[in-house]
Amino acid sequence: MSKQKTTSRRSFISKSLKGGLAIGVGLSAAAPLLQAFSVADSNTVSQFKTGFDQQPLPYKYDGLENVIDTMTMEIHYSKHAAAYSKNVKDAAIAEGVDITLGLEEVLSKISKYTVKMRNNGGGHYNHEMFWQCMRAKQTGNAPTGNLQAAIGKTFGSFDEFKKQFTDAGKNRFGSGWAWLYIDKDKNLKVGSTANQDNPLMDVSDIKGFPLLALDVWEHAYYLKYQNKRADYIENWWNVVNWDYVQQRMETYKM
Repeated sequence: MSKQKTTSRRSFISKSLKGGLAIGVGLSAAAPLLQAFSVADSNTVSQFKTGFDQQPLPYKYDGLENVIDTMTMEIHYSKHAAAYSKNVKDAAIAEGVDITLGLEEVLSKISKYTVKMRNNGGGHYNHEMFWQCMRAKQTGNAPTGNLQAAIGKTFGSFDEFKKQFTDAGKNRFGSGWAWLYIDKDKNLKVGSTANQDNPLMDVSDIKGFPLLALDVWEHAYYLKYQNKRADYIENWWNVVNWDYVQQRMETYKM
């Protein structure tokens, strides 16, 4: 792993900006593939429970080099994301939250907590999911199986889904995230949230169980792409971990 100059890191961090739109089609045709979302579902707690501690990256800092450069990945993970983990634990202790519980439980009732909890809880959850949504494979990357079928039945084609998801990320004003998620009515949808909000939150404009997350804060791409967010998103499709996305979807398979 290459070491970078401290001055370069500080320069990058100083350029980072701080921070839904829902675009979707009902999944009535694909409804047999999915079951209704509930944040209290035992499957959510057991299989996709997110703790308050930062987990190791599933690849090295340079593992996505052709899409996300090494320095961006290192700073993003070790500085930005690490701070969210520390701060959400501090908030949890101050607000009497049991940190042995899954963060999902807190996010589903986030309106009852402080802004610090909302921003850092969302930031920690979103990044923990974001890392898993990517892998080093960078060629011939597309969903298969039930996920491919669900996307096709909902959006008409994978290309149409990509267009809608890309637009959700590209058109998010300021900082935020793009999502593929399942809503409570068994619909597969695309949408975006501002800042560190996500579909699990009771205050979010879009609500449901997230399947795929894309970070469109400038610190996620600025060193390599500068202001060209669209180029970042276009290249990002090459590293999406569709196996992970399908595992999340099949948690709710009927």
